[in-house]
Amino acid sequence: MTGSTELVDEELAGHEIATEEPDSSGHSSGVEEENLIDGEDVDSDHYIRAPFDPELIDVITKNTTVDLLLSRIRTHRVDLQPDFQRQAGIWRNKQKSRLIESLLLRIPLPTFYAAENDDEVWAMVDGIQRLTTIAEFIEPEAIGAEPLHLRDLEYLGHDYDQATFADLPDRLQERLRETELIVHLIRRDTPEEVKFNIFARLNTGGLPLTRQELRHALMPGAGRDILRHWADSEIFKESTGYGVRSDRMADREMILRFLAFRLTDPLTYGDDDFDAFLRKSMRKLDRLGTTETQVLREEFDKALNAAYDIFGGWAFRKVDRMGGSRRFPINKALFEAIAVNLATLSAQEIAVLVKRHRRVEKHFLSLMSDVDFMSAISQGTGDPAKVRRRFTAIDEMFRAAGA
Repeated sequence: MTGSTELVDEELAGHEIATEEPDSSGHSSGVEEENLIDGEDVDSDHYIRAPFDPELIDVITKNTTVDLLLSRIRTHRVDLQPDFQRQAGIWRNKQKSRLIESLLLRIPLPTFYAAENDDEVWAMVDGIQRLTTIAEFIEPEAIGAEPLHLRDLEYLGHDYDQATFADLPDRLQERLRETELIVHLIRRDTPEEVKFNIFARLNTGGLPLTRQELRHALMPGAGRDILRHWADSEIFKESTGYGVRSDRMADREMILRFLAFRLTDPLTYGDDDFDAFLRKSMRKLDRLGTTETQVLREEFDKALNAAYDIFGGWAFRKVDRMGGSRRFPINKALFEAIAVNLATLSAQEIAVLVKRHRRVEKHFLSLMSDVDFMSAISQGTGDPAKVRRRFTAIDEMFRAAGA
């Protein structure tokens, strides 16, 4: 990627790229968060739009034991989603050790939440870190982990500092295995939309799940792997200026949106529930063949390379028409509209746009004064009319610049 760094004539003369606060890796970490002015996709209430039969809601409470849950993990009947990262990051050893200490002290753990899939596998939605920690201490081989050594204990440190499960007396080993846990399980026959709604309502932890985290938790399959691998690609990170954090899966949602509108023509999109549309798209990813996936990946890489070569560090971001120095965060709606449009162009057409990148930038700047376009990339971006508006506007921009 060559990366266009020149800016278009006097109108953009004041647009120096603002320095963003870097994360621990040295990369900027700005990204438009959900429920802010920009990037709002669906109603935050997760309300159910269509009537459903309440009799189909099947939620049961399972009083199980640590040993039984470990048995399910061993036989792959619990999906722990090992790549499921939360904003707080992976628990540190101190947090893990204190959890085991709580069990040894017979302090009850919070309730676990899970959903049952068609194969009767439980997808853990709330309690992943807790259950992973328990497995890491008692049966680390079941999850391919190294044995957990207790440290920084608050009450038992003198006797069990650096202890592993094997170091504990038999009575304490038995106490851990026989510890009772409460799991609220949503059975497989519960409608998917209702299932997502229930978890949104029941998610009472300190950090509510994002919509993509819910999709990731409740929809295991090939689609989940595609999003993970593509989000980890250097082309995605570089084209977005390392500006999309991965810990809340914002990167995976952006890629899902790109794929959703490559599998569904944006101009024919008419779904009044954008979240449901993205779920349907994840199901489509599960059914893709190797060849189809490869073609989409080639289009994805081509589009991101082109965006970087045309816009440079401004790719997928709004710009300040008044000449301010602020560099806006990555915008999800701009990402999908620009990337999908570029994915449909030929190599020759892209080469023309790269050569005429100043003209593209000038047309893009004019869109920043278009009230309808700005609304289409800022609020309620899942509305069908707004989807059509932004995709059409970006298509016309490229055509005008390339003419």
